[in-house]
Amino acid sequence: MRAAPDSEVTEQSLANTRLTVQISTKLNHSHVSTGRRALILPTLGRTERDTQRTGDQRVTVEDSMSAVHASRGRLKPASDHLHSEVAIVCNIAHKIFTASTNLPLPNTPKADWLAMRDDYSIIRKHIEAVLSGFENFEERLKNPGGFVLPHPPRDARKFDTASGKAHFTGNELEFIKVPAGRLVLQTLRSHDQYNTTIYGKDDRYRGIHGGRRVVMVNADDITELGFTAGDMVHLISEFQGIERRAENFRIVSYSTPKGCAAAYYPETNVLVPLDSVADTSGTPTSKSVIVRLERAEA
Repeated sequence: MRAAPDSEVTEQSLANTRLTVQISTKLNHSHVSTGRRALILPTLGRTERDTQRTGDQRVTVEDSMSAVHASRGRLKPASDHLHSEVAIVCNIAHKIFTASTNLPLPNTPKADWLAMRDDYSIIRKHIEAVLSGFENFEERLKNPGGFVLPHPPRDARKFDTASGKAHFTGNELEFIKVPAGRLVLQTLRSHDQYNTTIYGKDDRYRGIHGGRRVVMVNADDITELGFTAGDMVHLISEFQGIERRAENFRIVSYSTPKGCAAAYYPETNVLVPLDSVADTSGTPTSKSVIVRLERAEA
C-alpha cells in the first residue's frame, strides 16, 4: 500500500476487499490498512538462517546485470516459529490443492509442494526445465559469483526483430505546462532507504540529516514564492480540479532545476494522482506532480 500512488484511495480500496494476506519480516504501515479479514504471516528475513528438513537452504537472486548467484542467511532466526517465504507459499499451495476437490481451480499438474518446501533445489530443477539460460542451474551456482544469463544484444548483437537489427525511435520533446506559482515535484528515495523500507533519517546523497519530511527547492524559487529556507509548508498537488495534501514539510534550499522540487517517497505518494499515468507504460507520474506550497502554521 505504501508503494502505491494516491495513498488514501489505495487504503479505501484495500478496505473493500474480503481478505488481505501479508507475508512480512517486520510490522509496517500497510498492516493497518486491511480487508474485512486480515492475516499477517511473519517470515524469515533473508539474512536469517533458513533450515528445512534437508538442511540449510539457499535462494537465488538476479541483479540488474542479469547475473544470478546464491544467497544464504547466516544469522540465528528471531524466533523458532518463523517460516521462510518459500515454506509459507508451499504450505498454502499444498493445503489448497489437497484439501478439497470442490475448489474452482483450473486443471493443474500435480506438484509435490512439501518436497519443494523441504529442498529448494527441487524448485530450481523446475526453473531449469522451463526457462532458457538456467541449464545446470544448481551446478553453475557453485561458480564464484554465480553465472550470467543470456543476453542476445550484448552477447551476439542479435535483436528479436524482423530485420535482426536494433530499431530506434525518436520522440518530440514535451514540456509540462506549469501554472505560475507552482512547481513540478518528483518523488525519490534517500540513501538510507530500500523501496519503502526506511533504515534511517539521513540522506548522505544529498547532505540531509535528521529528518525526511523535507521538500528540496531551488533557491530562486524559494525567494520568488515568498519563503525562506527552513520554513514549514504544506504540499498540495493539483490535478483535474482535485487537490491532495501532504502536510508539514521543511523547505531545504537545493540545486534542483528552477521550477522543480523533490521530496521523499512514500511520504509524498499521497500527492500522486491515481489517474495520472505515462502515455505508453501506464506507470504513475511520480516524477511529474504539479504542486503548490502553502505556508504551515508555526
